[in-house]
Amino acid sequence: MLSFSILGALQIRTSLGPAEISGDLQRTLVQTLLVNEGQSISGESLVEEMWGESVPDNQANALQAHISRLRRKLKSLEPDRVPSRVTIHPSGYRLTVNEGELDAAEFTKIVRQAEVAAVDDPAATARLLGNALAMWRGPVFGDFTGGTLCQLACGRYEEHRMRAMELRFDAELRLRNHAAVLAELHDAHTNHPLRERFCEQLMIALYRSGRQADALNVYRRMWQHLSDELGIEPSPSLRRVENAILSHDPSLACDAPASVVLQPA
Repeated sequence: MLSFSILGALQIRTSLGPAEISGDLQRTLVQTLLVNEGQSISGESLVEEMWGESVPDNQANALQAHISRLRRKLKSLEPDRVPSRVTIHPSGYRLTVNEGELDAAEFTKIVRQAEVAAVDDPAATARLLGNALAMWRGPVFGDFTGGTLCQLACGRYEEHRMRAMELRFDAELRLRNHAAVLAELHDAHTNHPLRERFCEQLMIALYRSGRQADALNVYRRMWQHLSDELGIEPSPSLRRVENAILSHDPSLACDAPASVVLQPA
C-alpha cells in the first residue's frame, strides 16, 4: 500500500520507505491528481496545470506520455496491484486514493470531526487537533506549488489548518491552559495579523495570565492594522473581547469557557 503526503513537500511512501518522483512535470501531474482526492480531472486541465502557456505542439501525446510514465512508476512501487491507480474515464484522468492514504484528506476529516466534538469535549478536541496539526511538515507541496489548481488547493488546505488551530486554541483556553499556549498564540497572531480570531484568543490568554495592559495593546495594534491595511474597524466579536477586558467581565475568568466571550450575547 502506498501513502501520499502533500502537507509539506510531495512524498510517496511505500513499505520499504520513501519513493522519489523525479522531474517537475511529473511532480505537477501527481500533485494535481492528488488534490482532486480521487475525482477525475480533464486532460485539458492537466495540460494547463503542467505546461501553462508553454503547451507542447502535440499536447495529447505529451500528456499521455507522462501518464504512462506515472503508471509505470506506481506499478513499480505496487507490483501486485491490479488495476493501475491511474485510470481514464469519460470525464478525464483519476488517481485512486483510498481512505487513509492521503494526509491532506485525513487532516480535513479530523478537523470536521473536531468541530463536532469541540462543544462537549475540549480535552479530546485539543488532543485530536494537536495530533492532526503535527502532520504538517511545512507549506503544502513545500516550495513547489505548481499551477493554478495546486495553488488553489494550497489555499484550501491552509484554511483548514487555520481552522484547526483556532479550534485547538479554543479548547486549550477552556481547559485553562492559557499559559501553555501563549507563545503559540503570539506566533499565530504575528504570522496571520489579519485573522481576528487569533487576536481574540491571544487577548484572552494574556488577560488570564495577569497581563491586561498587554492584552489591550494587542487590540490597539490590531485595530490600527485593520485600519491601515483594509480600511475597516475590528469586528463586533473582537470589540466584545476588548470591552470584556476593560470591564473585567466574569466570563473572562479561568473557570469560564472562552466561547462565552467569543460568542454574541
